[in-house]
Amino acid sequence: MSSGQAESLGWVRTEGPGFTVRLNHPDRARVREALDALLADRVASRLFAGDATLWGPEAQDEAGKRLGWVDLHDTSRDLIGQITALRDELHADGVRHVVLCGMGGSSLAPEVICQGAGVPLRVLDSSSPDVVRRAIEDDLAGTVVVVSSKSGGTVETDSQRRIFDRAFRAAGIDPASRIVVVTDPGSPLETDARAAGHRVFLADPEVGGRYSALSAFGLVPSGLAGVDVAQLLDDAATIAPSLAADDQANPALWLGAVLGLAARAGVDKLVLAEAGAPFAELGIWAEQLIAESTGKEGTGILPIAVGDTSKPNVVPSTPDSVVATWGPNFVLDHVAPASGIGAAVDAGLGAQFLLWEAAVAVAGRILEINPFDQPDVESSKAAAREMLGGTVASPVPRCSSASIDIYAAGWLAAPITSADDAVAALLARIDPEHGYLAVQAYLDAERDADVARLRDLLAARTGRPVTFGWGPRFLHSTGQYHKGGPATGVFLQLTCEPEQDLDVPGREFTLQQFITAQAIGDGQILTQRGRPVLRLHAQKPGGFNDVVRALR
Repeated sequence: MSSGQAESLGWVRTEGPGFTVRLNHPDRARVREALDALLADRVASRLFAGDATLWGPEAQDEAGKRLGWVDLHDTSRDLIGQITALRDELHADGVRHVVLCGMGGSSLAPEVICQGAGVPLRVLDSSSPDVVRRAIEDDLAGTVVVVSSKSGGTVETDSQRRIFDRAFRAAGIDPASRIVVVTDPGSPLETDARAAGHRVFLADPEVGGRYSALSAFGLVPSGLAGVDVAQLLDDAATIAPSLAADDQANPALWLGAVLGLAARAGVDKLVLAEAGAPFAELGIWAEQLIAESTGKEGTGILPIAVGDTSKPNVVPSTPDSVVATWGPNFVLDHVAPASGIGAAVDAGLGAQFLLWEAAVAVAGRILEINPFDQPDVESSKAAAREMLGGTVASPVPRCSSASIDIYAAGWLAAPITSADDAVAALLARIDPEHGYLAVQAYLDAERDADVARLRDLLAARTGRPVTFGWGPRFLHSTGQYHKGGPATGVFLQLTCEPEQDLDVPGREFTLQQFITAQAIGDGQILTQRGRPVLRLHAQKPGGFNDVVRALR
C-alpha cells in the first residue's frame, strides 16, 4: 500500500515511505475526533517548524529550548566525516574497544544502536564499583572512552571519567589520546576537556537528553564503535516528511492520539515488546523518552519493556495496559490486548527514534503536560547528596535473614522475619486495578544478570505490570515517572556489598558509598510521596542469585 490510511478488522493501518503502523482502540470515534483536532490545529507542521506554543504558555519557555531534535536527520550530517576520521585514527593506533560513560539519554540510544547493528559497545552507566573496575581491567591498552554528559555535571559520569583518567596515567597512556568528550557548548565538561587536550564533540544545546538519539550523543559512540550512522539519519530523513505533514496518514498523530487518550482514560501502562526487529533493545530507550516526557503532575504513561511478545504483561496483559510492538511481525491480531488498545510499529531504527519522539510530543499535548521537563529527577540527586554529606542518618534494618538485611518504612506495620515475608507484604500493597511493581536493582548487571528474571517471575505471580531497572540507570529514565506520575507504584530495591570498593580521585566518597546513597536517597523521596518502598540488602556480592533461582 502506498502512502495513505485504511482500516480493516478494527485496526487503523497507516503506511508510507519507510514505515507501517497499525493501531487499535475500541472507541474509534473518540480517536478520530482527537485526530481531527490535531489536524485542525496543524500540530504536525507546527511541531516540525519548532513551534514552542503547542503545549501551552507554561511550557513555552522550556519547549522553546528543546525542539532541535525535529531536524537532526539533517543537522547531524556534518558529524559523520568527523566520526569516521577519528575512528580511522584510533584503529590505526590499535584502539578498537569503545567504552561509553554516560547516563540516561547519553547512553541508552547508543546501546540500542550498537546492539541492533551487532557492534560491540561497553556502556558504563553504573556506580557499582565492581562494574567500573571490570571495565577498566578489560583491554585498557586498546580502549577509547567516550564521556557523554549534556550538562557536564553528571556525578556518575564525572566519577567514571576521573577513574579512567587515573587508570590511563598509571598504564603510561596519555588520557588526552583516549578520552573523547561529548557535551553541550559551554558546559563545565567542555571547559575541563579542552584544558586537558581531549577531543570534544559539541551537541545541539536545543535538544534534550531523551530526544538526543540522532545527535552527537547517539552518533559519536556508535560511529566510533563501527556503526554506519549515516543509515540512521537516512531512515529518519525518509520518514520525516510523513511526520511533519498535517495529513490523515501521519503515524505520529495516530500513535500520539491513541497513547494520550488511553492514559487519560486510565489505561496508562504501555507494554513494549520486540516483534522481529533486529534492534531488540529499543524498549530501554523508549522507557526514558516516555516516562520522563509524560510522568509528571500526577499523570503520565508508564513504559514497561518486557523483551519479546511471549512475556507476562503481553500474554496475558492487563486492562489498564496498551500493548505496543516494534518490528515486522504483526502479532497483535492473535495476542489481543485486554484493554483492546494496541500498536505495532515497523520501521528502521532511525525512523523509530523520530516517530516515537514525535508521537510522545503529541501525547504530551493531549495530556496537557510539558513533555520537555523532568521536575522530579533532581529530587533524588539532592537526597543522595544529603546522604553523602552526612546530613541524613542512615536507615536501620527492620531485621536480617539469610544474609539479607531488610529495610522498610512505616507502610510495613506487621512483624516480619524473612525477605520472603517482606516481599509478600509489598506485593499485597499493589492495587489490583491500577497498581504496578518497580524492581530496582542497584547491582552488577553482569554478575547479577539472573536478577533481571524477577520481572517476568513477579509479573506472572502478581498478574500486574512489573518494571525492572538497573540502578542508578533508571533514575535517569523511569525515575521521573515513579515520583511525578500517578501514585500507583510499589517499589522493591535491591542493593548489595561489592567484591571490592573503589575510590574516586578528587572526591570524598567511594563508588559503593555513592550507589548506596543513590538507592537510599531515591527511596526516601518515594516514601515521602506515599510510595511503599522495600529495600533488601545482600551482605555478599551476588547474594540475590539464589533468591531468583528459588523463585523459578
